[in-house]
This record gives sequence, C-alpha cells and structure tokens, in this order.
Amino acid sequence: MSRFEPREIEPKWQSAWEEAGTFTAVRDEAKPKYYVLEMFPYPSGNLHMGHVRNYTMGDVVARYKASKGFSVLHPMGWDAFGLPAENAAMDKNIHPGAWTYQNIESMKSQFAALGLSLDWSREFATCDPEYYGQQQSMFIDFMEKGLVYRKNAVVNWDPVDMTVLANEQVEDGKGWRSGAPVERRELTQWFFKISDFSEELLEALDGLDNWPDKVKLMQRNWIGKSRGLQFAFSTIDAPEGFDRIEVYTTRPDTLNGASFVGISPDHPLAKALEKDNPELAAFCAECRKMGTSEEEMEKAEKKGFDTGLRVRHPFDTAWELPIYVANFILMDYGTGAIFGCPAHDQRDFEFATKYDLPINAVFTETDAEDAPLAEAFVPAKTEAVKFVRGFAGEDVQTGEQAIDAAVDFCESNGIGQGVTKFRLRDWGLSRQRYWGCPIPVIHCDDCGVVAEKKENLPVKLPDDVNFDKPGNPLDRHPTWRNCECPKCGKPALRETDTMDTFVDSSWYFARFTSPGCATPTDATEAEYWMNVDQYIGGVEHAILHLLYSRFFARAMQICGHLPPKAVEPFDALFTQGMVTHEIYQTRDENNRPVYHLPTDVEDGKLKATGEAVEIIPSAKMSKSKKNVVDPVSIVSTYGADTARWFVLSDSPPERDVEWTAAGAEASYKHLSRVWRVANDIATAEGEGTGDDDLLRAMHKAIHDVTMGIESFGFNTSVAKLYGYANALQKSKAGAATKRQAMMVMAQLMSPMTPHLSEEIWALLGGEGLIANAPWPIADEAMLVEDTVTMPIQINGKRKSEVSIPKDMPKEEVEKLALADDAVVKALNGGAPKKLIVVPGRIINVVI
Repeated sequence: MSRFEPREIEPKWQSAWEEAGTFTAVRDEAKPKYYVLEMFPYPSGNLHMGHVRNYTMGDVVARYKASKGFSVLHPMGWDAFGLPAENAAMDKNIHPGAWTYQNIESMKSQFAALGLSLDWSREFATCDPEYYGQQQSMFIDFMEKGLVYRKNAVVNWDPVDMTVLANEQVEDGKGWRSGAPVERRELTQWFFKISDFSEELLEALDGLDNWPDKVKLMQRNWIGKSRGLQFAFSTIDAPEGFDRIEVYTTRPDTLNGASFVGISPDHPLAKALEKDNPELAAFCAECRKMGTSEEEMEKAEKKGFDTGLRVRHPFDTAWELPIYVANFILMDYGTGAIFGCPAHDQRDFEFATKYDLPINAVFTETDAEDAPLAEAFVPAKTEAVKFVRGFAGEDVQTGEQAIDAAVDFCESNGIGQGVTKFRLRDWGLSRQRYWGCPIPVIHCDDCGVVAEKKENLPVKLPDDVNFDKPGNPLDRHPTWRNCECPKCGKPALRETDTMDTFVDSSWYFARFTSPGCATPTDATEAEYWMNVDQYIGGVEHAILHLLYSRFFARAMQICGHLPPKAVEPFDALFTQGMVTHEIYQTRDENNRPVYHLPTDVEDGKLKATGEAVEIIPSAKMSKSKKNVVDPVSIVSTYGADTARWFVLSDSPPERDVEWTAAGAEASYKHLSRVWRVANDIATAEGEGTGDDDLLRAMHKAIHDVTMGIESFGFNTSVAKLYGYANALQKSKAGAATKRQAMMVMAQLMSPMTPHLSEEIWALLGGEGLIANAPWPIADEAMLVEDTVTMPIQINGKRKSEVSIPKDMPKEEVEKLALADDAVVKALNGGAPKKLIVVPGRIINVVI
C-alpha cells in the first residue's frame, strides 16, 4: 500500500488489539502497576473534540507505561444518572434508561474509532443496578459510621420542574432548564458530614505534589479556613427567647465601624417577627425566591427590612445598632447573622448607602487624608494600613495583626471567643427526581427512619414511570413506595429522594479496580491498583468533584472499602485545556447574530451565498454558536491518528488548542509523509554514509520524546518527532540503519498514532504488535556530542561554518578557519587584522 489509507488500516488494527486482548488489565504482582484514568463522560450521545483531546492524552500515557513494563489499568465507564435524561424523556417520550443506554452505545462506537487503549471488560454505567446497589450498600455503611444525617435545610427550588437544584444549575436566578425564578425553600434533606474532614482535607493538599497549584488553591479557598471572633449582640425589647444574636466574623478588627446588624430571612428571629408583620412576611417571601449561590447573592440588589429592633454594641451599651432582615445573608453560612461595617465591605457599603446608615472608617491607607469614602476600602489582610478606630491606638498594622489584637481584646474583656471555622458546608445529596440512585432508607411510623436491609439491595428504580407531570415520578408511583419496615415488619414507605449525581462520580475510580465484585470493592484488587497514578480531566471539576472524591475515599477507608493509602485517591492530576474554534456569524435584519457551521464557510465567506462572515477567534466550542467540529467526520476524512496527532501537537496540553482545517490537513500530510518514507525504506538495499549521524539522531529522539511524555509535554514530543522525521528522510545512511531508525520512529509515535505505527512496524518486519513492544532505550554514549559546529564571521557577518572535534586546540581551530574557502577569498592573499576564537561558539575574522 503506497498511500496512507487510515480507513483501511485503523479498523484492521483495532480488531487485532481486541482479538489479542491487548488492553485487558491484569493484576500481576511481579510487575509494577500504573492506573491512568480520565474523568468519565456523561453519555450525551456524541463525542466532541474536547473528549478527543482528553482521552488521547490518557491514551498516550497508558500506551507508554505499558511499553515500559507496567501492568496498566485504563478503564472506561459512564456518568449516566442526572436530570438531562429526564428532560429527554419528557421531550422525546422515551424512558431515561432507554435514552441513556442508546447514547452509550453510540458513544462507545465513536470511542472505538479513536483506537483508545481502554479495558472495556471493566465498563459500567452508574445507572446499572449492580453499580448503584453497591453505592446504596456504602450509604448504609456511612449511616452506621455517623457520616450521614438528615436535617431541614434551605435549598434552591425550581417551582416548574419541582426539584431541588444545585447552585451550579441556577443561572441568573433561574432554573437552568425551566427558566423559572428559583425559590429558597426549606426541605428535609440528607447530608454527608464532609465538614468533619475540613482540616484533614485542607492539610492533605500540601502532600499533593503532582497536582496543579491552581487546583490546590481553588480547593483551599473552597474549604476556607479562617480565624475569627464568635460573640453576641444583646437585643433591646426583642421577643422572648431572642435576647442575644450570635455572630461570627472573620474581621473583628472592624467592629468599631459597625453600623447595623443583618439577619437572614430564615433566621429564627425573622421567622418569629414575620408571623405578626405582613410587610416583613412579604419581604422574606421575596428573599426566598432568590438562589442560594454566593454568585447569585453577590449579583442581586442588596435589600433590607428594618425590623425596628435594636442591639447594643458590645463595647458600649449606649451604642445601638438597627436590626435589618437582609436578602444577602444565608442561614447556612456562619450563624445567619452579621454586623455590617460599610467602610470596609462593598456589600455593606451598598446596603448602608441605600438605607442612609453611617459609614465609619476603621482604617485608612497609611498616607490617606480624612475624606468621605466613595466606595468600601478593602485591602488584603497582609497589607499595612493606619487604624483610626483600632485596638492599638493609631498604629500602622496589617489586617492579620489587627485581627489578632481584636480577638485578644474581646477575649480579655469577656466579649467573645476566638474561633477557627471553615467555609466548607456539609454535602446536601438529596434530589427530588427519578433518574438517580435511590436513597436506601425507609420511613416507618413506629421505627422512624430505618436503613434497608443489605440483602434487599439494590433498591431498583421502577421502570413503569411517566413524566406527564412536573416533579418526582417516584412520589406518585402507585406501588413503588410501599414496603415493609426492615425492623418491625409493618407497612412503611420508601424514601423517594435520589442521590446527587456527584455521589455516583465520587467513587467510580475505586469500583474500576473490581467492577464485578459483590461488595463495593475487593480488598486485594484495591490494594494492588489504587491509587490512581494519573488522573486527567477539565479544570471545571477542580472543586466539587475532586473534593467530594477525596471525602468519599476517606469514608470508604473508614468503612473498610479502601486501604489507608487511598484516602488521597489521585496521586497526580492533570487539567487539560479546551479545544477551541473560530465562530462564524452574520447578522439578520434586526442585527442579531446568525451563526454558521465551519463546514458552511470557506475563505471567510458563506459557501452558499458568498456573504462575508464575522470571525470571532479562539472561542470555546459550543453547539449554540455552531463552532463545533464533529470528531466522527474528522476521523472519517483524515483518520483517528490525524485527529490524535493534531490535538497533541499544536499547544501545551494545559492550554487551549484551536482546531483549524489547515492544521488538520497539515497533520494528515505529515503522517502521509512518514508513511511514504517507511515504504521507501522497506524496499531499500545497500550501504550508505552517515550511519553514525542517523543513529545519534535516533537516540536523541528516544531521549527527547521520552522526556516529553514523562513531563506531559506531548507537544514537545511531537515537535521532536517532526525533527526526527526530517533527519530520517534526508539521511544517506545504509538500508539496515534506516530500517532500524524507522522502526524506532514507529515506536516513538505509537502512543500518539497507534494505527500508523502498527502498520509501519508490520511493514518493516517487527515482531508481534507494536503495542506490546518494549519502549526503546537511549544509549547515553550516543547523546554525547563529539563535534561542534562553529560559525565563521568575517567583519561581523556570518559567511561560513566549520565542524570540529569538541576538544580541538585553539591553534588548530585557527588553522582550519584560515583554510576555509570564504576566508581565503576574503583575505585575497593577505593576513587577517584579528582572528578571534570563542571556544565552542564562534570564530571572528577581522580584515
């Protein structure tokens, strides 16, 4: 075959790998193991180029480690529960399970076309009863260990979809699907006690040396350790039982600038007052229609309701502050009450300005003049400022020093207590929807809340549900809820809430070690395969998914499902950049953008009409903007190896890479060139010159490509392979040396372009599959450069060069320089004015 034909060779080698079981993971105690895992996908039905990049990176690592003699585990599964399947059920009149499994089959075939070295024998979907049954078993274990509890909590409620929404599903105060304004509603919810592990989760970040610093910082900020002051304001003429309002603050140094006290609409005092105050009740009802995310609270207009009540400032009983119910205070954060210091908090500044409250500066810039503030002055805690109402006179202090002084003052005077708290809240896992893992508990009138017996697991979802009405179909199912109490045997009701889908993805990495096990994990398999040596995924999962997984690993270890070493389940983490593409748009008669697919545009114009398009460069691929590239069509046109080569070659893997048709075409042409060179070498015979030079280039390529893969510098490895391909094509070495060099080229390319590499390996007589061949080793002696090429400058301009042994004496170098044709011609029989030799670098001839 003289032409490079991906459509012929790629299916052939994919079949060969499958028949040989090449990528089936085998526990082999005699070999080191390597567990590489990409964050598993949601089965939407279609791969996108981001998938191609993510899974190609993992595949490079997996193939490389296998060739280095490791037992490799590289599994694949599906994050299959969630609201999109229910939406599809409503839109398409299809059961969520049928829709999900159809999508899995479609995406699985697309994955297969990419030639990924995945162990499909370990495949599972989180909606498989075998999987979520083990999840239910662990939930019961967590209950027994006190890691799960139930309480009333304020949640985001979508009044149209009639379900709880995570903060991430609230967009501009509205449900992400329904578009309905989200309300704050108090419901009884299940929680994991992740906050008990706050300190441990925070401290352990210091040991994650192979995680990106930005991800560790995001986790630290989310956990949010802070030292502050816990104290109480005494109320004046408040209802019985509300003589104090507890407050926690991380900035006690600003207490001397307090101008109001704010409480949440869900604070017990607010609830007591609204019973007899219709205006306050209406205000609280309006507040409860807001979302609960910090972003939502930050964007919303700051509103308050003056209760008419007052508190006494703890430093001066004559100093009274008004109590407002405020829409920006959540009951779940701190105590549900704050004091406002408008001079040093922008939120408080806006509130005080709106309600004409005092704005008293506690500190200023060190050289600032006394003038009214146009906005809040909020310096970093490490910045030095001049305190005018501080706890140490007018001394210049940092915020950190002033906070310590304020805590010491308050503790010494019996005003409050220094307290360390965390921002991290317990994980609310209840969801009022059908397509999720049922929570395995039963509600009995006599026994209360009782865990299901493990022998009755899995508690399966009923198939006979419909979505003709909003809300959770499990609530209105005629029989599914009805059951017997596991404790007393009397009629009882099942829990109809299902688990947050973050639960499903928080332990799948452990299940892959023994996916057919009758318990959540098998101790022997978990001991061998854990931890995940290399985890790969998007930075958008840097907080919740990773934090929840870290908690789950600890909880599983406590319950005996993971070895102690696995409490931090991911030894190394890599977050890849996105694949972007230009956006092409025109404008309609109302000047609104009309988007066009890349396939509809050529040379900046629409193919159909010739109309020029506006081009927005390097934008994230989005179906709504139509700047998407279909991997299936790319594979069909150019082959999987071209797609793989391109996404690895054009940018460092942690950065975005822009997909261009020209780039894909160039990648295809290069691979075609490599194939032509291999064909030429396959039929070449005879001796040649320059064998040593080619062998040196080969060993340098082995070294450089290896270093690139080891450091996740895939684009660097690809660049080295381009250079090696040029050296091989231009080489005048003998046939045997070229054949050896080309076979090494195939091995070095095999993690990136496995199909082409197998074809070249077979063409040149390689033994077995290249996927099973050991990685080539660079000869260190061949990496030592014995010669150096020195440029020759004549009167400051480069005119020639000379290759010489590295250790040649200076006098000999001068002789060679004077004998160079360009120098002889320039001297024209005369002598140089100066001859300067910089050893190993340059020769200067001055005439």
